[in-house]
Amino acid sequence: MYVPIGNDFSIREQSIVGIFDLDKCSYGKKTREFLARAEQSGQVVPATDDLPKSFIVTSEYGLDRVWLVQFNAATIEKRGIR
Repeated sequence: MYVPIGNDFSIREQSIVGIFDLDKCSYGKKTREFLARAEQSGQVVPATDDLPKSFIVTSEYGLDRVWLVQFNAATIEKRGIR
């Protein structure tokens, strides 16, 4: 099953490692370091033109990605995560 995440992007449900709310997670030092490393290594994919509210970590075919999305984590879960 695919989960729509905005801007015509969809990701496979099986590839999702975690869904994180930026408002609740971004103040942590470890999260900021993780996001900075992902940005430096080119793993961050913006799936919104607006200010992102959450990020999704995926791993598929040996590629790790961090998707910045405009929806909060609860909304993404309602869209198809089972």
